[in-house]
Amino acid sequence: MAGSLKYDLERSTGSRTLRYRIGDGLQAWRAGLSPPPTTLHTTPQPQSFGEVARGRQLLAGVVRLDGEVVEAPGISLWDIADGASGPGAQALHGFKWLDDLAALGGAQAQALAQTWLSDWIARFGRGGGPGWTPDLTAQRITRWIAHALFLLGGQGSSVSRLYFRALGQQGVYLSRRWKTAPSGRPRFDALTGMIYAGMSLSGLEGSVAPAKAELDKVCATEIGPQGGIASRNPEDLLEVLMLLTWAADALEERGESPGIEHIRAIGRIAPTLRALRHADGGLVRCHGGTRGTAGLLDEALSRTGVSTTATAPVVMGYARLSGGTSTVIADAAAPPLGAGALTGHASTLAFELTSGRCPLVVNSGAGTTFGPEWQRAARATASHSTLCLDGTSSSRLTTTSADPDAREVLADIPSLVTAQPFEDAEMSGMLMTHNGYVPTHGLVHARHLTLAEDGKLLEGTDTLAAPEPDARLTCDKALAASGGRGIAFQVRFHLAPGVDAEIDMGGAAVSLVPDSGEVWVFRASGGEIALAPSVYLERARLKPRATKQIVLFGRLFDYAADMRWSFTRVE
Repeated sequence: MAGSLKYDLERSTGSRTLRYRIGDGLQAWRAGLSPPPTTLHTTPQPQSFGEVARGRQLLAGVVRLDGEVVEAPGISLWDIADGASGPGAQALHGFKWLDDLAALGGAQAQALAQTWLSDWIARFGRGGGPGWTPDLTAQRITRWIAHALFLLGGQGSSVSRLYFRALGQQGVYLSRRWKTAPSGRPRFDALTGMIYAGMSLSGLEGSVAPAKAELDKVCATEIGPQGGIASRNPEDLLEVLMLLTWAADALEERGESPGIEHIRAIGRIAPTLRALRHADGGLVRCHGGTRGTAGLLDEALSRTGVSTTATAPVVMGYARLSGGTSTVIADAAAPPLGAGALTGHASTLAFELTSGRCPLVVNSGAGTTFGPEWQRAARATASHSTLCLDGTSSSRLTTTSADPDAREVLADIPSLVTAQPFEDAEMSGMLMTHNGYVPTHGLVHARHLTLAEDGKLLEGTDTLAAPEPDARLTCDKALAASGGRGIAFQVRFHLAPGVDAEIDMGGAAVSLVPDSGEVWVFRASGGEIALAPSVYLERARLKPRATKQIVLFGRLFDYAADMRWSFTRVE
């Protein structure tokens, strides 16, 4: 496993070793010697979903770059990013921002996109800069082709020639380098981009067959029997589904059929995504994923033609309970290994609760776009709706090398996570456990959740216990280190933005009123209830969004302690 992790980290965007970077640059330069295409075989309709809010920000000259908000109206995007080396600066070369400007639309947004495109070609079109990796190049190709009319509208022939020359060069480069893309999302990006380019650009038709065959193999090996992926990131799974449907459409438009494993993978992923979707239509926010771009999930699922929902108790490591208009989705597995450890969260047994169209209890989300400090904080157990031992996460971060700038991975993770469903005529439930605190404190965390059939009552019990003799020795050491104060722990429930929360009943309860106007009451026994500040991390916002969290405070003085709590809808 360690060797596989090192191999994928070496090849991943932002971590490619000197050997891979030299190869990327050389092939990018050589690709420029190939004759360019002069037209598109097809001009597909844009299939990417951008965010209008981010489009407005870009038009106003506001750019968020690795946690920094830069206000530079009239300055080229590539001047703003010049010298920056973080993942946000690199991601700009995938042209995701083009989706946002296209979603905004209008003459000003179009002119800005055209200017930034021309500037990119002038600066990086000969093979320079951080954008010449297989996955970023594929993202760029796909968006340039999908938004061709937006980019070329009103432009002269000289601009069109530069566009096609740069596009053809990238297609040739990708045909020579897609095999070096790491597994997971980057490999799907590279192969889909290659198929898209081969189907759309003259001179690249011969690259379609090998990319199609490889995509079929990747679908068989990287999409699990239940339709999950190794990163356990629900939003990544959604993006993979969109890539697969784009590739299928591109093939079918040219009279070719997708491979059988390609088709089967789409059929496996769709039911899994439905199981990971809350009642309000958003995805569970875990392991670096967000709720998903508005409309993208519905569009992706409708394109598959698959209407079923996965019924297994645990799907891609997530347990789902539903009743009435309420859904509960819990992280019921260990964090991901391999390349997924770069973005995985210490979120084991955390859950989210949604009632109708309104999220109630959430996880804080992915801090990637707000810089490394927010990203690190967002991965900690305390940023999730679960139990946390004071100052210790259920999985611990470490670096992959002695390099102080090396990216952190979750390496010290629970070795055993269990999830057992149960139900009767009036409720459904899940009993989950993990041993992530055994190495540090000798304690197993167990979480018992039950959701009423009508969705108006969620009850939970969180238990810490040291059941085995060896674990009790570790627990004894932790208790001794506490100086008689006991081992402090908290159970956190992060609240969605828009949920008004007030301590009620003399401190024995919390009244909750989401935007829908419903009234929920939180009660607990076995610990002190408090309201504390929290944040909700949204990709479309320039800064973290302030919200609140309910915190239950407790201490363990022996080999076991528990807290009981409930959320009840009263109106």
